[in-house]
Amino acid sequence: MRAGVIEVTGMVIKSMPVGERDRRVTLLTSEQGKLSFFARGAAKPGSPFMGKTRPFSYGLFRLYQGRDSFTLESAEIRNYFPELNEDLETTCYASYFLELADYFAREFAPEPRFLKLLYRSFLALKKPAIPHALTRRIFELRMLVIDGTYDPEPPLRDSDRCRYTWQYICTAPPEKLYTFTVTEEILKELGDNVDASLYRYVDREIHSLKVLKAML
Repeated sequence: MRAGVIEVTGMVIKSMPVGERDRRVTLLTSEQGKLSFFARGAAKPGSPFMGKTRPFSYGLFRLYQGRDSFTLESAEIRNYFPELNEDLETTCYASYFLELADYFAREFAPEPRFLKLLYRSFLALKKPAIPHALTRRIFELRMLVIDGTYDPEPPLRDSDRCRYTWQYICTAPPEKLYTFTVTEEILKELGDNVDASLYRYVDREIHSLKVLKAML
């Protein structure tokens, strides 16, 4: 690998056009936290970077570090998560996860748990046995836990089963997070408590959540 090039494992969480040819891309990475780069020519039809700079793309990215910014040199995508675009509801959930990850992750602050949670949550969205609504609540609460801004106990009045579910989500190994389901009653109670925590700790509106709520 030539001088001035860094290699990171990450997922594209945001991508926007710059002019008629280029794109500005934000990655959530294991090694550098959140970072942005320019992909020259990625907005041009036929560009090899077009697909590799779309949201949900996960893989190995090589970035050339210039004086003021990074530029994409190459990318090896390991998972495009095409299933997330197969229906509008799933796409809305996945887009919300990206925006929440963008909110909590910090630039150049390595926290590999954010990326691992996002990846596992996308895998969970592909499982018919797990309701998307439960996947959402697990993702939201675990994001708060990783960030360190969370309530160790449900902030509202709750049942014993809801309290157990809350504590399980907060403490379970990552590989065990999406291995259970709950009743509609407990899911509603869990959701109300997670909403209360998000209201306390998230200080701005998450736009994709408005779209998701409008659909449900």
